[in-house]
Amino acid sequence: MNFAPTENELAFAGLAAQILTDSASQDRLREIEAEEGPRFDPKLWRKMAEAGLLGIAIPEEYGGSGQGFFELSRILEEIGRRTAPIPLLESAVLGALPIAEFGSEAQKQALLPGAAQGELILTSALVEDQAIPTEPVTRARSDGEGFRLEGRKICVPAGQLAHRVIVPATLDDGSVGLFIVDPEAEGVEMIPLLTTSGQPEATLELTGARVREADRLGAADRGAETLDWIRERGTAALCSLALGVCEEALRLTAEYTKTRKQFGQPIATFQAVGQRQADAYVDTEAVRLTAWQAAWRISANLPASEAVAVAKYWAAEGGQRVVHSAAHLHGGMGVDRDYPLHRYFLYAKQLELSLGGATYQLRSLGRMLAQGSA
Repeated sequence: MNFAPTENELAFAGLAAQILTDSASQDRLREIEAEEGPRFDPKLWRKMAEAGLLGIAIPEEYGGSGQGFFELSRILEEIGRRTAPIPLLESAVLGALPIAEFGSEAQKQALLPGAAQGELILTSALVEDQAIPTEPVTRARSDGEGFRLEGRKICVPAGQLAHRVIVPATLDDGSVGLFIVDPEAEGVEMIPLLTTSGQPEATLELTGARVREADRLGAADRGAETLDWIRERGTAALCSLALGVCEEALRLTAEYTKTRKQFGQPIATFQAVGQRQADAYVDTEAVRLTAWQAAWRISANLPASEAVAVAKYWAAEGGQRVVHSAAHLHGGMGVDRDYPLHRYFLYAKQLELSLGGATYQLRSLGRMLAQGSA
């Protein structure tokens, strides 16, 4: 693969960086976090929409820019670098991409233009308590004219902000179906969760919520495949966010250790500090290489499962080493909530665990290798 960025990638990433630098400053983040309600900046969301960045991977005929997953991943990297309070991963990756790929024409017309313009926020509810992600406990029982959903989803990203949620469920015959659910519908309750990082998440309670056959996403016999498709892209997108988090944590630490003095010398000149920073740099570059490879393979429509598992392992394991090193080298400043580093530490922890941590990824990779050698 060629890692040299294209003009489009540089242009979109540069535009995102400019908007986020101007509108997601540390002072602005403090204002948002001091307000009641979810950690969400509607002004920044509108600016990203006006710049055409929310619909970057949505086809042009539905109001998007028609770019690929790699271009989208570079914007997510910039969001991670600033821990920006906008649900681009949720709406663009977990919502718009699967609708663009598997949705009916009516679903695309109804949802994609609004998502590109920032008027609709989309997401997916992929996580259940103590359940295998590919085998939903949530049930979809046929009632003759549609389906009734019963179950409970946890940690729904941007759940309290979403206008539509993609919900995987097990059907009467044991197969998997995915349904586009309106959070305001009867039998649907979205309960906000309090998260350590402040990221908006919710529990989705489904008590006989009715969905039509027209609300099913994708072909009836491809539900499991569609679910894997969404999880793979969601996991790769988390790696892109983690890369931005690692890059900024590394930069903040480099700046701090150059100015913090001990025994009359900047602590950056101490061998142990330099070694710790060097290790963090190596981890960050490993996160970059693997995240870019996973995103590129997805963008090029190449098999990407192994690359995504490797990338998520590094984002989880290497990302934790980077932010722990940053916190240690900052000393007391590393836990001061008036200093920006705490956001990166908490953000990295959430990214580590979302859609499977390091151990889960190693097990998944092991299964893939075993199946390939069988």
